[in-house]
Amino acid sequence: MSCAVDTEQHVAAAGWDQAPRLFAIARNADIARREPALAEQLAGVDPDAYSTIEQEGMPPTSSIESMLGRLAWPDEVDGVALSIERIVVPPEAEQDLPEDPDQASEALAAHPDREDVRLLVAVLRDGEAVCLLRQRKHDSDDKVAIGNDIAPGLVEALRATLS
Repeated sequence: MSCAVDTEQHVAAAGWDQAPRLFAIARNADIARREPALAEQLAGVDPDAYSTIEQEGMPPTSSIESMLGRLAWPDEVDGVALSIERIVVPPEAEQDLPEDPDQASEALAAHPDREDVRLLVAVLRDGEAVCLLRQRKHDSDDKVAIGNDIAPGLVEALRATLS
């Protein structure tokens, strides 16, 4: 799904410390047919390939999973992609955390071995999914990890928005 790579690079161009960003995925031919104003921009591209359309104005949320649980897409949308930044720490860093969620988040954010990562997860209605992972300390297009099972929870949450 080349549109996922293009979208990840588009998001990366805006730098780090971004809010989550949500994208609808649709076939180029369908976009051109439904949105004649975009047909000229899509001239010369593969009509069977996919493009992403950013969904502006995503409301801030403390729980992306909760927000995705309330989201549904019309049939014209072939898929969905989500870009989200996360902190990764070694497993031992999660021991003895404060019970208060805000204090626990602060403790993890201050951990000396923390790693900042950005995930872009894309899924299609037909079941295809891809995850891209960029690390802040290796912030280069040629160092982005690509796989199907990097973020299985987000893959499933996004699939649920399409049913």
